[in-house]
Amino acid sequence: MDINFNKNEDFNKLSLSDFKQKLAKVKLGGGEKRIEKLHAEGKMTARERIDYLLDAKSKSIEIGAFAGDGMYAEHGGCPSGGVVIKIGYIKGKQCIVVANDATVKAGAWFPITGKKNLRAQEIAMENRLPIIYLVDSAGVYLPMQDEIFPDKEHFGRIFRNNAIMSSMGITQIAAVMGSCVAGGAYLPIMSDEALIVDKTGSIFLAGSYLVKAAIGENIDNETLGGATTHCEISGVTDYKAKDDKDALDTIKNIVGKIGDYEKAGFNREKPQKPALPESDIYGILPKSRADQYDMTEIIKRLVDNSEYDEYKAGYGQTIITCYARIDGWAVGIVANQRKVVKSKKGEMQLGGVIYSDSADKATRFIANCNQKKIPLVFLQDVTGFMVGSKSEHGGIIKDGAKMVNAVSNSVVPKFTVVIGNSYGAGNYAMCGKAYDPQLIFAWPSAELAVMGGTQAAKVLAQIEASSLKAKGAVVDEKTEQELFDKIKARYDAQVSPYYAAARLWTDAIIDPLDTRTWISMGIEAANHAPIEKKFNLGVIQV
Repeated sequence: MDINFNKNEDFNKLSLSDFKQKLAKVKLGGGEKRIEKLHAEGKMTARERIDYLLDAKSKSIEIGAFAGDGMYAEHGGCPSGGVVIKIGYIKGKQCIVVANDATVKAGAWFPITGKKNLRAQEIAMENRLPIIYLVDSAGVYLPMQDEIFPDKEHFGRIFRNNAIMSSMGITQIAAVMGSCVAGGAYLPIMSDEALIVDKTGSIFLAGSYLVKAAIGENIDNETLGGATTHCEISGVTDYKAKDDKDALDTIKNIVGKIGDYEKAGFNREKPQKPALPESDIYGILPKSRADQYDMTEIIKRLVDNSEYDEYKAGYGQTIITCYARIDGWAVGIVANQRKVVKSKKGEMQLGGVIYSDSADKATRFIANCNQKKIPLVFLQDVTGFMVGSKSEHGGIIKDGAKMVNAVSNSVVPKFTVVIGNSYGAGNYAMCGKAYDPQLIFAWPSAELAVMGGTQAAKVLAQIEASSLKAKGAVVDEKTEQELFDKIKARYDAQVSPYYAAARLWTDAIIDPLDTRTWISMGIEAANHAPIEKKFNLGVIQV
């Protein structure tokens, strides 16, 4: 019996249980009372609508479930950013579905709501996926209008994307299942087809109160912009549905008739499960982020039949590069090795650190995958690039720049899994959010920061202590410790995977055992979009 394995397993399963509890709470949206109120109005919740729309017993993945987590407390919070987004299957066709959650501030748009909606559209455009909007929103959340209205990546960008997607031939279907007001009224109408639910759905640029205030006209909302008005008088909407289920059934029928898509042509064989038990991951992954472990043991539990072909195995060993299959799809894996290794030059190299030789190897491997049209999977557990005179004199900066260049210019789909640490420039070189991975998701064990919490807190505490001393204050050991503890607690909260997921720096936090599903569905989505851009590394310092 391996005591360490058992300790790790207990710790990681506890973290997973915590994750599942948080997720269950998030899924309640605005709470049970508001859900009951919706049901009393004859409406389904956002999640119920999506579940009904997607094929029963088919796989799906949720984007941004923790968006807004712990944010906007002074406004009563915004669980899931007030909108639910899932990639799944409708009549066997892969789609992305976006549903406003009317239990959260009547579906009003917070800044994070806008960011999350734009992320859904980005996924649809990158992968040429049909996108379904289930609209039920009171429009922009007015107390925060300055943070959502006028900028490039704000609310208006959504309608611009509607128009761009239409020109790209990406199917967009919108069902108005509640309020759809002001600027938001353009979203369904800029979709290819628009449905509206009788009695509960309404579309207008200005509601009855505003109309009365602006031009003095007395009119009720139903006559102003209800289903009958828009289906029979204005011609704004295309289908009138008697209730939520009827609208969703109509969407299923429309999607079911969409023609096949041109494929990118990524290689796939018959899927096989890993030969080694996937659940071992919980015992392999150490409890402490500072501890070493062998990343190849994680890879063996993620890839088909636990088989992979390692590229340049004996060189640049702090990064593992290998070809494998995940759920049948051919992939190139770039992973941080977390155990201490010894180079053939006799140098001991720290696990999780990128050295000149490993950066050089990864650059070449990424280029090879682009040549062969193989999607890339990055497994992040990285503390950064090696520092010190030996590394600097050896040209670590130019070797690191090569790797960043290769990741930046890569044209094959990229998927990033944040397993453990994701620190500093290591996050960049290993395809962090800024490098446009198709999907980026984290395990509950992840940490994202400029540097580790202890190092950062020590630096910040030293600066603060020096500042206090300069003001004539007496700073003893006890004061220094108190400063350190206070700064460390604040920093630790910011490096949490939930902090990152709340701000959509990652698309999701997931159970490690769902990693294969995420990568497989991600590659299937990417296969909808043939690669049009030529691979070109640009200028590289050799």
